[in-house]
Amino acid sequence: MSTPSFTGDASPYGGGDPYADYRTADFPFTHFADLADRRLGAGVIAANDEFFAERENMLRPGAAEFDPEHFGHKGKIMDGWETRRRRGVSAQQPHPTDEDHDWALVRLGAPGVVRGIVIDTAHFRGNYPQAVSVEAASVPGSPSPEDLLSGDVEWTTLVPRTAVGGHAANGFAVDVEQRFTHLRVNQHPDGGIARLRVYGEVAPDPAWLATLGTFDLVALENGGRVEDASDRFYSPATNTIQPGRSHKMDDGWETRRRRDKGNDWIHYHLVEQAEIRAVEIDTAYLKGNSAGWAALSARDGADGEWTELLPRTRLQPDTNHRFVLGAVPAATEIRMDIFPDGGISRLRLFGSLTQAGASRLAARHQELGG
Repeated sequence: MSTPSFTGDASPYGGGDPYADYRTADFPFTHFADLADRRLGAGVIAANDEFFAERENMLRPGAAEFDPEHFGHKGKIMDGWETRRRRGVSAQQPHPTDEDHDWALVRLGAPGVVRGIVIDTAHFRGNYPQAVSVEAASVPGSPSPEDLLSGDVEWTTLVPRTAVGGHAANGFAVDVEQRFTHLRVNQHPDGGIARLRVYGEVAPDPAWLATLGTFDLVALENGGRVEDASDRFYSPATNTIQPGRSHKMDDGWETRRRRDKGNDWIHYHLVEQAEIRAVEIDTAYLKGNSAGWAALSARDGADGEWTELLPRTRLQPDTNHRFVLGAVPAATEIRMDIFPDGGISRLRLFGSLTQAGASRLAARHQELGG
């Protein structure tokens, strides 16, 4: 299936709702985690130019904002990364060359396999790049911008130079089965990008997890993921495995109000086969809408039988609940049921990988070039 993308001009802003003519689509990869999420520790660590708008804006959460009256001493203030207009070398050669371009270096918040990229040019109507390209690299440790630009780093093309449209979400499916830590985002020859989203699967360092021994087996940064959820009406289920505690109501998972006799649930996949010893279920900032009760079940493999880990247990609003588990079987998948509806902010599952789980994780890391 081809991924929809957008090319061509955007119309000038005509007043009213600035998103009224914004172009987007249902991209097939947005159910993956955003590896460039600031909550995971992502950052735009360098750019060759950010004259009109700062590079860090690309990773801001939420949609880009637009105030038609907001000007500064350099001109129109945009919610994105915007470079100055490129020029040629002389009056006889006033235009930039085909090779001229601007770039930004992005450190992913969690190393991983990239499945899709969205380069959003919201509100950039006459000042978006003619084309973009994206490269990726895997560099251990905490390299400086100078290290990444030294010429010693091997860069892999994820998105070849491709024309994009203004005031649109430009989506690109990626099919490179490698683990990456950094991206180089290029705009040809210049212009502005409002938001960058890098969707993929976290691929943790097995040596780091082995050193920790006991860690959160479902945390997004450690390679846990949400497989499915009954309801994502108010907020995504992936919020429950984000780093840190929730700081506001929509930083957790909240479902719509049920009007039947069912219940809501989330299906998780652990980083690998593991033994869980302790659980935290946090309802921070969910006060009149927290789940009433919660239960946990586990199974080993997609064909395994579900085993109860935590029976249906009363939850309190705006509270972190801790449970020490007895002897439980090794598992790869967890299901959390809440009754009847509502939400939780975070789920933590503390334990250790089994020998088989650690071996598979190490083999996968090697396959991905780690």
